[in-house]
Parts: sequence; structure tokens; C-alpha cells
Amino acid sequence: MKLPRAAKEHRSFVSARGIQPFGEWHRFANEELLSEAVSERLAGEVRKKQDSLICLATGASPKRTYELLAAKARKQPSLFEKTRWMKLDEWGGLAMDDPASCEYFLRQTLLNSLAVPPERYFGWISQPANTEEECDRVAEWLKANGPIDIQVLGLGENGHLGFNEPAQELQSGPHVAELSAVSMGHSMLANKQGKVAFGLTLGMNDILSARQIILLVSGERKSKQLLRLATGEESPQFPA
Repeated sequence: MKLPRAAKEHRSFVSARGIQPFGEWHRFANEELLSEAVSERLAGEVRKKQDSLICLATGASPKRTYELLAAKARKQPSLFEKTRWMKLDEWGGLAMDDPASCEYFLRQTLLNSLAVPPERYFGWISQPANTEEECDRVAEWLKANGPIDIQVLGLGENGHLGFNEPAQELQSGPHVAELSAVSMGHSMLANKQGKVAFGLTLGMNDILSARQIILLVSGERKSKQLLRLATGEESPQFPA
């Protein structure tokens, strides 16, 4: 893959895999233009396959994209009426309604605006009584309802995807993740009311099995990891 010229310029990027074997790079002057392009891409895919299963990451990178999707739905209420949504990961230990939880983020930025019914949304339980059973529940649901049509991702500051942290060996399926210091310092947790004990996340095989993957990268803090990604580094120490 050719290194994008502006990877050294701290611009906003989106990498999309699925249409071309090795993916596409798209460079944008700012985050708003990136978000507009990604929201239109997602809406276009839904128009082609109305019951698409879209798996959603959380955090600053996709936030504006989700807000724009919500705006599209207000203008065209029928656009997402058959779309299925799935939550990529969750902060284990927080209450589902904690302002720092992934559940709260998705409901505030997208799901509530779309009035998504329970039968078209699936996500992790943030305080499961048994974490192993929760991982099995997610794996079984994905087996019955997958594969994911479109996986939306952000790039972690240490190269993590979801809560697939740099490690000696990456996990293939849904699992409990020991969170890195980078993840524990995530801006989402600034206003947390509970205590984060672990991460819950889909595994790398779940993610890579998606028919399309859209990876959003924005901001100077991500520039080092963007360069690693663009040079094609393959290592469990760099999940992206």
C-alpha cells in the first residue's frame, strides 16, 4: 500500500476496505469533511442493502459521523428503518447509563435519534454477572446474525482496534480485555461515575470478517499510528 503523502501532515483520513482488495485511502482537509464523506458512504450502502448490519465504534473519531447520520434520518425517516446496529465494545464495570459508557454514547449520538427498536440493536452488557457467558452470548448472536456488513472503527493512540490491545497474541472472538494505560486514559472516561474494571470487545476475526471496514483517523495524536498503518506493519503489537 502506498503511503499517503499527507500522513505526515496530521490531516484527517479514512481507510475503507471491501471494495478494493487492499483498501482505499481518502484524505480530507478537516474532520467535518471526513465525517460528511463517511456518513454519505454509510447511507449509500444502506440504500443498497436496507437490512445491513453496521457495527459501531465509539469515541471522538466517529462521533460527528453519527450525528450526521442522525440528521439524515430526520430528513428521511425511512432511510434506516431496517438497518441493524451492533456495539463493538464496552467499558466493563460501568453502568449502562453511565455518561462514559459506550452504550450511553451511541444512544445519545445516534440510536435515540433513529428510534432503533430492541430487535434491531445488539450490544454488550456492561456489568454482566458472568463475563464468560456474556462473551458466549455475543459470539452466538453474531454467528446467527452476521457477518457484519460494515464495521466502523477508530484508530487507538497505541494502535488498538476496539479493545483489541497490543499483545503477544490477539484474540479472534468476543473476549474480556485487560485495558492498557492508553485506553484507561481515554477522554470518554473523563466524566465516568463508576469504575472501569476491564474491556469487552469483539475479536480481530469478528472485525476482519466484516464485508466492509471503515477506519477513521483524525488528529495529530494519531499521526504516529497512521504512519505505522500506512506502511503495512503486521504485528500483534499493532492490532490495526
